[in-house]
Amino acid sequence: MTFAHNDADAFAREAVEGLAAAYPDHLVAVTGGAVRATASPEGEVCVVLGGGSGHYPAFAGWVGRGFAHAAACGNTFASPPATHVASVARAAQTGGGIVLGFGNYAGDVLHFGQAAEILRSEGHDVRILTVADDVASAPPEQSRTRRGVAGDLVVFKCLAAAAAEGMDLDAVEEVGRRADERTRSFGVAFTGCTLPGATEPLFTVADGRMGLGLGIHGEQGLGETDLVSADELADLMLERILADVGDERPSGRVAVLVNGLGSTTHEELFVLYRRLAQRLADAGLTPVAPEVGELVTSLDMAGVSLTVTFLDDELERLWLAPADTPAFRRGSLGAEAAPRRVVDEEGVSAPPARAGSPESAYAAQQLALVLASVRDAVADEAGRLGEIDAVAGDGDHGIGMSRGTAAAARAGEQAAGAGAGLGATLAAAGLAWSEDAGGTSGALWGGALAAAAARLGDDTAPTDTDVAEAVQAGVDAVTRLGGASIGDKTMVDAAQPFAQELTDRVADGADLRTALESAVDAARRAADATADLVAHAGRARTHGDASLGTPDAGAVSFALVAQTATSAWPAEGAVGESPTATTTSTPATTDPEGASS
Repeated sequence: MTFAHNDADAFAREAVEGLAAAYPDHLVAVTGGAVRATASPEGEVCVVLGGGSGHYPAFAGWVGRGFAHAAACGNTFASPPATHVASVARAAQTGGGIVLGFGNYAGDVLHFGQAAEILRSEGHDVRILTVADDVASAPPEQSRTRRGVAGDLVVFKCLAAAAAEGMDLDAVEEVGRRADERTRSFGVAFTGCTLPGATEPLFTVADGRMGLGLGIHGEQGLGETDLVSADELADLMLERILADVGDERPSGRVAVLVNGLGSTTHEELFVLYRRLAQRLADAGLTPVAPEVGELVTSLDMAGVSLTVTFLDDELERLWLAPADTPAFRRGSLGAEAAPRRVVDEEGVSAPPARAGSPESAYAAQQLALVLASVRDAVADEAGRLGEIDAVAGDGDHGIGMSRGTAAAARAGEQAAGAGAGLGATLAAAGLAWSEDAGGTSGALWGGALAAAAARLGDDTAPTDTDVAEAVQAGVDAVTRLGGASIGDKTMVDAAQPFAQELTDRVADGADLRTALESAVDAARRAADATADLVAHAGRARTHGDASLGTPDAGAVSFALVAQTATSAWPAEGAVGESPTATTTSTPATTDPEGASS
């Protein structure tokens, strides 16, 4: 149980602030996380790690020279929002590109993925590295779907050491992927963990029993078994890992972590390592700089995990490279003091909306009117969308969409009113949608609008082809972020037909409005057809056939947004065709109740 806390909702933020206060030579707390207190060489690849809080020393404890440049820290066991990830990355980057590293969890995949879309739209070269080392969470043939657990430490250390050596972005990314492929972990839990402010643990383990392969938040594992001796437990964990690798082990030299999950004493961990050292030698494996201690925790969970990384010569060099962070120190980085970083909090925020050309600014004003119409239409249908979602979900889709579209309308109005171009206005709307809506749909719509905005830009009035390509870019972002395909019963089932029909009709020579109307028909038909599908992605996938006969809420809401936007768009022709209107036309204003005026 967590005893020392104030407001439970502020626990994660206050913990990072306290960490930075305790280690001022290593960290500076910024909005959304922490960055190095020391300056990094210009042009060095920037490594930004992150995830939910509650796993110290992951992730802010690994920020410092020779390791991460920054960490984005979400609330306890919750992914940081994309806007925070992006702002932390902006504060840390030095022009050499950015790698975003995190464990393979759905929320992190969505929000870090959306942050990458935001940063790319601003001109940064961004790569994503997800760690998937937990052998209990999926079989070898599905290894990329595994969770990321304590293997984060080895993978991210090698990744960051490659950046510190001056490798370019491609080489740093390759090192991280190779380290991930060679890393395996397996853990057990003796008790559950309790969130700050809660009185009951997230899960329980019966007395005299242990949970096998549970995730670091208590996610389902392989089941339970009776407690065994330390030697038997060490054997069990190592055998699970070696069985997963098979007979053709990549190397005889290994990085080894014996990790306590929060309430397991160091003495217990050393008893386990005593046996593991013997068994590793029997297997012909030589540990290289093993780590025994609390490395990736889970609040107050009692449990332990074993991680083995099969090293090659380069990975061994990088694993052994010097590092100086609050929680991980190795070797020496020299006696010369590193220059201090000057962190400007204003620089952490999203850059101001870029002023557009007269044509683009006029198109932005049209967009603001469209966003207001979408807000009103979604608000009217929020109840119905929630009812659809409740059939095989948690019923909050209508609320999330209503919040997201309202925030997008406000942001669009503000940006267009300040003279921003079409791309900048759309990007601002996407950021606001994501942050206020939250959840999966917020991240997907935010990523979609960011990708579309990057394609449109702010310099000229977009052609019909530009609009079609921007829509396709947005739908591609949804597919990348969510990992769903046609037939999985998600918004992709409506979005992809919409984008394809729009592209085809524009290519055939149809004017934009005609092409959009045809695309809306395709989206509506596809959304209706999802009633005949069984969900294979998203939250509804866990409900089996329960959603049969009911269309997917995300597909229905996509069709609604597309139809409303098409109907609300001015019919005079190409977007931004009347730039002179910028002197007389203004976007809709919004009263405190949210009604358009």
